[in-house]
Amino acid sequence: MTTSKVSNLSKTVLVIAGSDPSGGAGIQADLKTLTTHGVYGMTAITALTEQNTRGVFEIFEIPLDFVVKQIDCCLTDIGANAIKIGMMHNVELIDGVYEALKHNKIIGNGKIKIVLDPVMVAKGGHRLLKEDAVNSLKNFIKNTSPVLTPNIPEAEILAGIKINNLVDMKTAGEKLIDLGASFVVLKGGHMNTPIMSDFLIGEEVFDQIETKKIETNHTHGTGCTMASALAAGLAKSYEIKEAFQKAHFYVNQAIITSPRFGNGHGPINHSFNIN
Repeated sequence: MTTSKVSNLSKTVLVIAGSDPSGGAGIQADLKTLTTHGVYGMTAITALTEQNTRGVFEIFEIPLDFVVKQIDCCLTDIGANAIKIGMMHNVELIDGVYEALKHNKIIGNGKIKIVLDPVMVAKGGHRLLKEDAVNSLKNFIKNTSPVLTPNIPEAEILAGIKINNLVDMKTAGEKLIDLGASFVVLKGGHMNTPIMSDFLIGEEVFDQIETKKIETNHTHGTGCTMASALAAGLAKSYEIKEAFQKAHFYVNQAIITSPRFGNGHGPINHSFNIN
């Protein structure tokens, strides 16, 4: 006789982000990550992309009013324990998402955390945030106090400094707290060192995780995945440090066990922990 495992699925996350048809990044990576963490995922799609492991070739922007309708229909019916935001490519969209979250009483709600992955440039170099939208993104951070999850190039743009070492990383993180972020998870994967460091920085919180650099091209979607894993932990009411540590472990193991698909920057293994 077989027995079935009873699911205790009870937490929800709304993802506001772009779509990656190849499944390595964007909402596809987000939903796989949330599912493997036992969290129910919903999506408001901001853009459709033509992309695979070799790069992003074209972007089809979803009309703002339809993005807002997606947000509204999820939040007014099912609701969310956390919000994860990825690709917001222009000023109109950034401002529109803010108004939609404000209308649904997410802004200023201390119980519902917002995790913002400030997506700017794809792995292959394609720009995903228009240059004139950087200031709008900074204002969004100021007004929403998100948990911010930049990589080093994104942190350099937002903080306005060059990052060459760990001291610079910490300084940049502190500047992003001054910008309005409640916490900053600064990812050190772009640092050219044999040991990689990820930082968690808050006004009264600091944590650093060091891991040996994994020599691989199969890291497509790591930023999306890290942010969604973090959102899953926060949705389940983990303290920020525990959510950070669990999310870091998940991404690291997903890279180590990557399936090596594609001919460019291949996807990671979102399902390593349920195989």
